[in-house]
Amino acid sequence: MAELLKRKGFETLLVDVGCLEEPLIPVDVKAAEVAAFSGEDWRAVFARKDRGECVSLMARAAPVFLAEAVASGRIQGVISLGGGGGTAIATAAMRALPVGFPKVMVTTLASGNTAPYVGTKDVVLFPAVVDVSGINRVSRVIFENAAGAIGGMVEAAEARRSDSAQERPLVVASMFGNTTVCVNKAKERLENAGFEVLVFHATGTGGRAMESLIETGLVSGVLDVTTTEWADELAGGILSAGPGRLEAAGRGRVPTIVTPGCLDMVNFGEPKSVPAKYSKRKFYFHNPQVTLMRTSPAECAKLGAILAAKVNAYKGPVSVLLPLRAVSIISAKGQPFHDPKADAALFDAIRADLDKRIPLIEMDVVVNEPVFAEACASELLRLMQPPDIRR
Repeated sequence: MAELLKRKGFETLLVDVGCLEEPLIPVDVKAAEVAAFSGEDWRAVFARKDRGECVSLMARAAPVFLAEAVASGRIQGVISLGGGGGTAIATAAMRALPVGFPKVMVTTLASGNTAPYVGTKDVVLFPAVVDVSGINRVSRVIFENAAGAIGGMVEAAEARRSDSAQERPLVVASMFGNTTVCVNKAKERLENAGFEVLVFHATGTGGRAMESLIETGLVSGVLDVTTTEWADELAGGILSAGPGRLEAAGRGRVPTIVTPGCLDMVNFGEPKSVPAKYSKRKFYFHNPQVTLMRTSPAECAKLGAILAAKVNAYKGPVSVLLPLRAVSIISAKGQPFHDPKADAALFDAIRADLDKRIPLIEMDVVVNEPVFAEACASELLRLMQPPDIRR
């Protein structure tokens, strides 16, 4: 693989991430050098020669090593080959890199459930077809194609960098079907103000992907209209984004708007997938594969407290906007999920727990009214201004 890339004019850096035996080819970076990035007693792990322990150690060390190599400009792309252990180590390292950085994994596991290897990043999995064990008439073709792929990706990335000065600043937004009108209207206002807006569907994976992109430092503002994934995290729905949702922007000091969009619903699959403990709850059958459950007043009180706690931890400019008449289409008056007691519990918890330093803007509207979308966009534009102008 290295020879193929050299023939195409690229320099290569061969990194050994195995620690059971000496490598069969000369390497540029030895396993011990990588293992040291773990900050652990790697010598003891090496000495025990336990495969599982070694793979786990290198899966923790390699991401730190590779992220440092990228940050220092030492490498412009990464490619690896492997079976189960090699794929676990290499993709862990690749997931530590920014979206858009060229990354290719030639693997025997490029089928079935690949989520653990890809995560929320753009790791390209190349099916090895045969085991990664020497060169033969099949593997030769696969490796040649993979080398061509990573080479082309690196060249494309270099071309992008030369055009980056012309790119507009980036805003990310969270959306669900029940908040689409609001987000689209706010998006239009932000685009007219000179921003590029990326919209993420709040389906668990979407929320994690948005948080991951925020962590790269490429994002100038966050329009977090749809925080519904926290309802699934709390009640055991299928679209949870995990307990880290609503944290990346706060850590990165990214100007952010937060609203309790769609916290009136928990997502399950077909009706029979709903846990028996919820059998007496209020449901809305969105389609044959999606069953929505109305959050209760008790759950809404907890969600309000969670949202406030997350926002209180923000280190940058942030504002919370409340659409007091409905947080989704189906919780408006006359709609299936209309529940004033649950809404009141949600809003009261936010009011009680939100730090008084954080602006709380309450509007007597439903979430999809144009005036609410305009308010969200206007407040985010204000927060993205320099502090002396923002005041």
